[in-house]
Amino acid sequence: MRGNSFYGPFSDGGVRLELTPTTNSPLAIDVAESTEMRIQRLISENPVVIFTRSSCCMCHVMKKLLSAIGVHPTVIELEEDEIAALPSTTAVTGDEVISDGSGEAPAVFIGGTRVGGLESLVALHLSGRLVPRLVEVGVITDGVL
Repeated sequence: MRGNSFYGPFSDGGVRLELTPTTNSPLAIDVAESTEMRIQRLISENPVVIFTRSSCCMCHVMKKLLSAIGVHPTVIELEEDEIAALPSTTAVTGDEVISDGSGEAPAVFIGGTRVGGLESLVALHLSGRLVPRLVEVGVITDGVL
């Protein structure tokens, strides 16, 4: 999360805003806030958020898929040393424990829950569960579909 800089609109309608603690900007964030706390806050404040690395082609595909559905996610570019702070998801199915692991980017969160990376997002879409989940968190309505 580099300097607090606004880089203008992307061609797909999003904007790039990098969030590093500084005191020089009106967009300054709490400098005492840890990376883990900042990431948790961003997840809770944004219904759909993607955490990514610089120049990540998979993030671009994720944004295009969500944009085609009518959702414009918040995209946060993390530094390499910040990626390990991403929370993991652990699910228990029967006797099996499944974990997608932390420290992997891109990672999309919908309604505060980690969906996973590109493969997980596409699988959710192809199974027909992505749109209902987006309706559930209020980023699209049934009438839009």
